Amino acid sequence: MASNKLARTNDDIQFVISNLLREVKDPRVQQGMISVTRVETTGDLRYSKIWLSVLGLKDEKEFKKGLKSASGWLRKELANHMKLRYTPELIFELDHSIEYGAHINEIINSLEIEEKDE
Repeated sequence: MASNKLARTNDDIQFVISNLLREVKDPRVQQGMISVTRVETTGDLRYSKIWLSVLGLKDEKEFKKGLKSASGWLRKELANHMKLRYTPELIFELDHSIEYGAHINEIINSLEIEEKDE
């Protein structure tokens, strides 16, 4: 029962954070199209790890600095949108899986495969 509630909480956090990231005014954060790919919250709701995928990321180090400086505002807004006993501390991680998939797709498309005629 608790894991189902935690899964719903993760989904709610993912939805709220994805909407709030559009409102962040820091130019270090607004480098490209940001997608929240996954959220994992600890059972005691103290920490929430948020994976972000950014299409068109220019500078990863500056992006992380911008997220760190905006995390307090994001946490406060998350508390306003969600009624939780504790608002989790937000930990951001970059998810490179979409970029990796696009790279593999380019490699596959660049291969010259001979087709057999039967």
